[in-house]
Amino acid sequence: MKTCLVTGGAGFIGSHLCRNLLKKGYRVICIDNLCTGSRKNISGLKGNFEFIEKDVKEGFEVKGHMDFIFHLASRASPLDFTKYPIDILLTNSIGTYNVLKLAMEKKARFLLASTSEVYGNPLEHPQKETYFGNVNSLGPRSCYDESKRFAESLTMNFHKKFGVDVRIARIFNCFGESMKADDGRVIPNFINQALKGKDITIYGIGKQTRSFCYVSDMVEGLEKLMFSKHNGMVFNLGSPNELSIIEVANLIKGLMGSDSEIVFKEALENDPERREPDISRARKLLDWEPKVSFEEGLKKTIEYFREGK
Repeated sequence: MKTCLVTGGAGFIGSHLCRNLLKKGYRVICIDNLCTGSRKNISGLKGNFEFIEKDVKEGFEVKGHMDFIFHLASRASPLDFTKYPIDILLTNSIGTYNVLKLAMEKKARFLLASTSEVYGNPLEHPQKETYFGNVNSLGPRSCYDESKRFAESLTMNFHKKFGVDVRIARIFNCFGESMKADDGRVIPNFINQALKGKDITIYGIGKQTRSFCYVSDMVEGLEKLMFSKHNGMVFNLGSPNELSIIEVANLIKGLMGSDSEIVFKEALENDPERREPDISRARKLLDWEPKVSFEEGLKKTIEYFREGK
């Protein structure tokens, strides 16, 4: 039986990934320090599933063989960028180093869950994998942006120097069930503000854009990339459907039948103005693109939060 290790496996995307891998017959080892993940997210996972509560920054051992390592461990909420910047920097540097050493030791294939944040506030649109980005290394988002850029470099140098089989997924905005209500990202923010009858808060004038990918599509993309032959390559994973934040707010209001007012506050520093992936590479080489429409995914996510899960 093939074994998959998922760091950050009790988190939002990680728990969906663990569940899907188990369904496909893999043995799954989940490592998470539960700083943002939750035991609730993995409570129903049984059989060939093992949970290890551990921080990847501290180093760890895993007994037995290992075939695939999905490295998703990292805080990703914008709220955490100012609260836990050092933790984020060290998780994506020392933590990634520790997981790459394990991949080398076990001769396992390694997938780094990187982020569209490596592109910063992009001057190229849509963003291709060949774009170097426009990142402020001293800004409030830099702990995440720059540490993910470092993690990418570390990953590629383990590949070049030691021959580790690697691939990098640059994840664009992902949403769905198991997101935390206080996550700080736009969709759970808007949904929970509407549920409570509060004002829906937009930072800036709402013209900044994002592209939202439903979690089941993202998990499929991560799996297709991991189980592909494309060693040493980088792939954008996300939806090419670009929406303004004001459009998102109005759509959520409409779907929820909400009377909440939309209010505008001062724009956040270094908040990207546009964000849309060019997924031509994933379409051609992985035969992957999102299938779930934004509205369909929103309905499922709204129902999840309405049920108080």
